[in-house]
Amino acid sequence: MPETALKVAKKEWQKLKKMSSHMPDYAVTRNYLELLVELPWSKITQDILDIGQARKDLDTDHYAMEKLKKRVLEYLAVRQLKNTLKGPILCFVGPPGVGKTSIGRSIAHTLGREFHRISLGGICDQSDIRGHRRTYIGAMPGRIIQGLKTAGTKNPVFLLDEIDKLNKSYHGDPAAALLEVLDPEQNNSFTDHYVNVPFDLSQVLFIATANNLGTIPAPLRDRMEIIPVAGYTQEEKLHIAIRHLIPKQLKEHGLTHKQIQFPNDAVQCIIGKYTKEAGVRTLERKIAAVCRAVAVRVAETQQKTADDEKPKKSASEMGEHEPVKKGEEDVVEVLANQEAAGLADTFAHPPEMPYLIDEHALEDILGPVQFEIDMCERLSQPGVAVGLAWTELGGEVMFVEATKMEGDGKLTLTGQLGSVMKESATLALNWLRSHAVECGITVVKGLDLLSTTDVHIHFPAGAVNKDGPSAGVAIVSVLVSLFTDRCVRSDTAMTGEITLRGLVLPVGGIKDKILAAHRAGITQVIVPQRNEKDLKEVPTIIKNDLNIILCSRIGQVLNAVFDGGFPDLDRGVEVVPSKL
Repeated sequence: MPETALKVAKKEWQKLKKMSSHMPDYAVTRNYLELLVELPWSKITQDILDIGQARKDLDTDHYAMEKLKKRVLEYLAVRQLKNTLKGPILCFVGPPGVGKTSIGRSIAHTLGREFHRISLGGICDQSDIRGHRRTYIGAMPGRIIQGLKTAGTKNPVFLLDEIDKLNKSYHGDPAAALLEVLDPEQNNSFTDHYVNVPFDLSQVLFIATANNLGTIPAPLRDRMEIIPVAGYTQEEKLHIAIRHLIPKQLKEHGLTHKQIQFPNDAVQCIIGKYTKEAGVRTLERKIAAVCRAVAVRVAETQQKTADDEKPKKSASEMGEHEPVKKGEEDVVEVLANQEAAGLADTFAHPPEMPYLIDEHALEDILGPVQFEIDMCERLSQPGVAVGLAWTELGGEVMFVEATKMEGDGKLTLTGQLGSVMKESATLALNWLRSHAVECGITVVKGLDLLSTTDVHIHFPAGAVNKDGPSAGVAIVSVLVSLFTDRCVRSDTAMTGEITLRGLVLPVGGIKDKILAAHRAGITQVIVPQRNEKDLKEVPTIIKNDLNIILCSRIGQVLNAVFDGGFPDLDRGVEVVPSKL
């Protein structure tokens, strides 16, 4: 115990000795002293600094996630060189179900440290972090001090789960209380309101998880090292299912590989036709549903076999208790012969094991296919295009539809759009009005393109709020398709922000968007030229399957999404080589 804490403890001990056990403050002081004694002021767990073993353990527990594993190995390497290294403060940001929480537990196991998880979702009181002052009735220490007491060491791995879902109320701002906890320059003397004695948190390895960086306050975000965790590809999901999910579900349902088998084709069918997510949670639930259905069949088979193996009573045995009438003897004999024949047939033709899961079995168990690729049907008429958006759940494919009717130049936007998307639609329409001739649109001299025409742009899934600049190029393509009566290519999706001068500006979430396009069966993706650096994070196998086109001007986009292009607009579309 440090000198400061020891001095406070002795002072409280002297007060306690003078108190009667019936005094109200007696229990409060005793609980406070017990907490001071139980806190791990100097107890430290020795780190396991074997980098080779750490790499092997991380690869065994988690597939992919190379950036996270690299950061952990870097920390171990520096710890070998310097024993007094402060614990890093990491923040894993990604969609749900990609393993952010489980990788934290795996990191603790790799380092040989104690692991403690603190759920921050919905917390709206700063006292949950800092604790209550002892003057209040029922005062308690904050979650940080309680976690240290539970872990029993000074250097555990703390997982701050859902840090982006903190709330502010009249009780204070818990995000502001975390500023001291997550600041390496201040947390060596963290003071809980209940303990009221500085505690050194510099050796604690803090790992935060979040789905959306936008809801984390800027000062708190500045104190953490952000490590993005993107969604999985189809191939990665297949490996994860075979190596982790299927063995886990078989164990939980009491099944073995001799009773059920999942071929790779069946797993790919579940991934492609029954799930649509960046992570693997829904995939695990579907596999569990298949295991439950097979468990019912196995249990019924075992029960039937057990019933058939029971010894049957003979007619003479039955006669000891109930006499068989003279006319019933022949009937009993016939029934006994039938049962013997059925028992012999059961052993001659045992139930088929293992149950082989195929596409027909999946349809019987999981029902009809839930997600089908309908790009060609939806893009078979002018005025429809496919955009790419980023959400907290990962990348999403977003359709954009437009129609025109007689009117006086009114623009209508529907689909729960935010202010940024409304501005993108206005920009796209005004750019088209100024370049109508280059796009091959016939305009009467002296009249505007919208002089007698109203335009309606709609983004389906109207119950979902949508905002952001990424839909600019998709809106331009939809409007050009509408006014030229030409269809946008059904195998193409696009993302990018536009300007009034016809430039295509970079956007974020490129990896998640490209993965979403690949899941949807898209074969050609258009991204801004200045996002070329982000393509390095996209897996090579995905880039080999896609034709990624980099564009810096709207003319290049239109030449790529329309067969034949537009001769009067910009050319020079650059295709990314597949070797990247």
